Amino acid sequence: MVLKVQPITHFYLREWKERAGRIPDLELRKQALASIAAKKFHCEGGALYGLLAGLHYKDAIAFIVAYQTISDYLDNLCDRSTSQDPEDFRALHESMLQALSPDMPLSDHYRFRREQDDGGYLIALIQTCRQVVRGLPSYHLGSAALEELALFYVDLQVYKHVRKEERLPRLQMWFEGHAKDLPPMAWYEFAACTGSTLGIFCMVSQLFNPSTSAMLIAQMKNVYFPWVQGLHILLDYLIDQEEDRSGQDLNFCSYYENKEKMANRIGYFYHQAQESVACLPDAKFHRLIIRGLLSIYLADHKVTRQKDVRDISGKLLSMGGKEAFFFYLHCWAYRRLTG
Repeated sequence: MVLKVQPITHFYLREWKERAGRIPDLELRKQALASIAAKKFHCEGGALYGLLAGLHYKDAIAFIVAYQTISDYLDNLCDRSTSQDPEDFRALHESMLQALSPDMPLSDHYRFRREQDDGGYLIALIQTCRQVVRGLPSYHLGSAALEELALFYVDLQVYKHVRKEERLPRLQMWFEGHAKDLPPMAWYEFAACTGSTLGIFCMVSQLFNPSTSAMLIAQMKNVYFPWVQGLHILLDYLIDQEEDRSGQDLNFCSYYENKEKMANRIGYFYHQAQESVACLPDAKFHRLIIRGLLSIYLADHKVTRQKDVRDISGKLLSMGGKEAFFFYLHCWAYRRLTG
């Protein structure tokens, strides 16, 4: 992580930050720069999957950083949107599908909003992703699974950013259309499972390995969605509860009956994630990633300000054992040294 992943991740992030600083439209520039400044740890964590690409880890990380930067930039645009138009949100997020489909025509992603001129920033991010996946001889083995996870992600971003009175009906109806294909879970847990990009990073990196099969990619998709991705986003919402209450933003963890039920369900997702990765090659790597998720989120400054979250954090860290606690100490120190 320290010697291989972080240096190349920070190199790519600096390039995108420089490019974002040249965006002509003031609002688009502001949100692009803010997304990199506040959310670079998404790229730092996601880039660990580049190690699955072996000698091609730099190319895999180039994809991961570009794709995650699209995600974080669009999240900022939607969270702080000048509109609450679902067509606008879907038009913006077409970019996440186009980044995975080299032959898909590019669209005008800003066609439903006032701000238009990003100086080619979003297209450059898309083209970087396309350049990487275009160079994968076995990409056809994973393209359908990648598109499925990306479509879930896009739908979530549309439904959770519309007008407040429309959010729950849209999200619940969406869940009802997929519930029969899922393990038993609540609508807000399903929504959490769709909100992560980790499965995409995992599969793209794995596709650099020439021995990868369609069966392995299918296994990866079924492991990461729902369990690993669900754990990822539930942890994200767990630590954001106070912030989201203040901003009156949607938070999936707020729908649990009480903190005990919340702790038990997040713990269940953790155990399911750990058990399900046993079928994958490099299972130890994936288990370390899952423990790392606990550490990255529970070491956040936000945890110390929320008593209920502190209590739940202690229970979750104990599930991860010594390795999770080691990563927790590393993340805790890194966060405080880097601000």
